[in-house]
Amino acid sequence: MDEKTLRKIKERLGADIAARQAHLAKQNARFERQVLVCGGSGCSSGNSKKIYDEFEREIKEKSLVGKVNLVMTGCFGLCALGPVVIIYPEGSFYANVKSEHVEEIVDGHLVGGKPVKQLLYKETVNENGEITPLADTDFYRKQSRLALRNCGVIDPENIEEYIARDGYFALLKALNMPRDKIIEEVSDSGLRGRGGAGFLTGRKWKFTYDAQSDVKYVACNADEGDPGAFMDRSVLEGDPHVVLEAMSIAAYAVGANHGFIYVRAEYPVAVHRLQVAIKQSRDAGLLGKNILNKNFDFDIEIRLGAGAFVCGEETALMTSIEGKRGEPRPRPPFPAVKGLRGKPTLLNNVETYANIPQIILNGSKWFSSIGTEKSKGTKVFALGGKIHNTGLVEVPMGTSLREIVYEIGGGIPKGKAFKAAQTGGPSGGCIPAELIDTEIDYESLQSIGSMMGSGGLIVMDEDNCMVDIAKFFLEFTVDESCGKCTPCRVGTKRLYEMLCKITDGKATLEDLDKMEELCHYIQDNSLCGLGQSAPNPVLSTLKYYRKEYEAHIVDKVCPAGVCKSLIRYEIDPDKCIGCNLCARNCSANAIRGTVKKPHVIDPEACIKCGICETVCRFKAIKKVGGKV
Repeated sequence: MDEKTLRKIKERLGADIAARQAHLAKQNARFERQVLVCGGSGCSSGNSKKIYDEFEREIKEKSLVGKVNLVMTGCFGLCALGPVVIIYPEGSFYANVKSEHVEEIVDGHLVGGKPVKQLLYKETVNENGEITPLADTDFYRKQSRLALRNCGVIDPENIEEYIARDGYFALLKALNMPRDKIIEEVSDSGLRGRGGAGFLTGRKWKFTYDAQSDVKYVACNADEGDPGAFMDRSVLEGDPHVVLEAMSIAAYAVGANHGFIYVRAEYPVAVHRLQVAIKQSRDAGLLGKNILNKNFDFDIEIRLGAGAFVCGEETALMTSIEGKRGEPRPRPPFPAVKGLRGKPTLLNNVETYANIPQIILNGSKWFSSIGTEKSKGTKVFALGGKIHNTGLVEVPMGTSLREIVYEIGGGIPKGKAFKAAQTGGPSGGCIPAELIDTEIDYESLQSIGSMMGSGGLIVMDEDNCMVDIAKFFLEFTVDESCGKCTPCRVGTKRLYEMLCKITDGKATLEDLDKMEELCHYIQDNSLCGLGQSAPNPVLSTLKYYRKEYEAHIVDKVCPAGVCKSLIRYEIDPDKCIGCNLCARNCSANAIRGTVKKPHVIDPEACIKCGICETVCRFKAIKKVGGKV
């Protein structure tokens, strides 16, 4: 559809939307400044609501009402610096803001016209004291925010602001396209599911479109159970309307009239903003009956999940929506043929949907020009672990792990060495330091024993024990197994016990071969993706860090000094002055000695908490990774 045709459609059917857009633009033009306060979960936990309230009070007190527009937004991405406040038109980025800073910012910046430099994010102030654009900082320079384009930019509880950013124009355009052409556009874009498996989105839509049924459903997976993952939550908190619009487009394309968003109850901010967005969309005639006068009916309900990781698997999710215990079922039949309530169901996750409106508006060629040959577009990652810039990043597919860790992420704290990165959460694998130049896309990650997953990216340094990391993720999958199939229910438990045996210094080298054999059995025989991918952290660490496993088994040593059974604490008699500080802080009463004479640690009584090493001012206590 060319621009001229689209313009006519906007004039004919989108008069109300266009009017809303113009009204907001006119309204915002009268403000001298926009003050955006992050209202994502991360900043909210730092009491950003109190900061917002303090700004509101100061704005009234300083007679700035009508001159300053105060907005609570979604996540800006730099979660490590929260709570965050940005003031436009300068684009001044205030980091780690506290309520007591607000008066200073209002007096200096909003009244005095000069940003308070000492409170700004340090990377936005150069050595000459000049303020540089946020987009030029290391964290943002290499990012391409498509799925996150509105997060931290608009008020997520104001539909007018979403419309001002061309919101719902993609739905308007789609409703004037043949259904098969919409699916063709999604297919040609090369968009793959961002929930883990990376299945081609257009193909999934086509399967649902082709299915013959009087009733079809569209569903959104917002369960997001991976440890350390918060990509979907941030989209829902910062831009809920993009999911509603995308689901409406999908419903029209496949012939559905009802949709469900399955979101975990632990996401109260996301749930609230979805509820607000759904009501606003209904009131605006963008959900419900005869949407945009196109004889298209579609509405959405929210279903709350109880936090079961297995409900991220599509068949378990649909079973849970039906009010039953969330357990997977064998496939085929696939959900596109027989899904929710036995009817054809299209299911995508939040990030996948967040790309749809931009694909419809800008075209498949635009989207497919980003990324690699087989992995198109961008990917959002929750960057965490041993990294300076913890937060959300969105980069083109094909960006190297090195760029993410050292340029966007700011490198490893305290000058420590990069050791590994875990992608894909409990279902993924560990990427070792020698593969740090690996390009992040579906094929590259799979080829080295990892996977994209939903987008968790945990960085580890030299102080991490890779056996312990494998045990951590496996313990999670053991707890989250629904128990329906034996390979997952029993196999992961036995695998976890083998890892415990290794970290306790009780294993033999033969146990490594048994572990590998069991891993492959679990992969080949588990019913769903949870069990099939559960051994990935074990297999990848065995592949790249086998010597570390062997050190635990043969030498009874944990090289990283993490596994408690293989470490001990010793006091150097030449350094100990007998100050008794360590003994006074030892909760296990494991330290013996008299004042002004060297002390000793009773290895039998020591619980290896490390508090003695922490409090010793003379560095007389050290952790030893030798035999117990």
